[in-house]
Amino acid sequence: MNIFHVSRFTFLLSAVVLSSFYSSAQVPFTTQPEKAETRKGNKEFNKGNYADAEADYKKALDKKNNMPEATFNLGDAVYQQKRYEEAVKQFQLSAQNNPDPKVKAKAYHNLGNTHLEQEKWQEAVKAYKSALKINPSDADTKYNLAYANEKLREQQQGGGGQNNKKDQQKDKQDQKQNEQKEDNKDQQQDKQQAKDQEQKQQQGQQSKLSKEEAEQMLQALQNEEQKTNQKVQQKQMKVVPVKILKDW
Repeated sequence: MNIFHVSRFTFLLSAVVLSSFYSSAQVPFTTQPEKAETRKGNKEFNKGNYADAEADYKKALDKKNNMPEATFNLGDAVYQQKRYEEAVKQFQLSAQNNPDPKVKAKAYHNLGNTHLEQEKWQEAVKAYKSALKINPSDADTKYNLAYANEKLREQQQGGGGQNNKKDQQKDKQDQKQNEQKEDNKDQQQDKQQAKDQEQKQQQGQQSKLSKEEAEQMLQALQNEEQKTNQKVQQKQMKVVPVKILKDW
């Protein structure tokens, strides 16, 4: 069994193209059903039909769990569909379970490339180093390791990386939340000011009505007092008999 290059896996950095992505383990001709499904998957993969290739590799794994070729190639298929978390799991399985050291090294290489796509520089460095422990002469892995180390250095110096992006997103979210809090605070202050103004107006109207009522009450008291005085004066007056001249 050997591994052959299907396509080049690229990352652009100042017009630099990174090294290849190892893909699709060859399966010798056999009548075993899992081998047949894997060969079908390889044909679809080479045509660029990655979803169909994935389905065939999964059929092979259903027939034989942890089949080395299908496990490795399934990682390739889901990687090409940009489902990197699933690709990571498949390459980790391949690196851990494949008995062939060459395949293990290539699985670690592809694992490093997958971490690069996720901008997980430290994990990528670790994967490439694992590949080089098995195959120290692999120039592609050395090249990608140098690239990952440079990106990790930039990240540690605050020059970028996934963690830095997360921090920027968090800062934006915090800023947005603070702005919303300020807006809510301003709205509450405006509502309170409007309420206070309304209360003042109501108090002013109440004061005005009270003054008018007081004047009315005073006028009524004055009228009542005048009537009382008139009655007292009438009681104090002496009765004077009226003289009537009679005509005989």
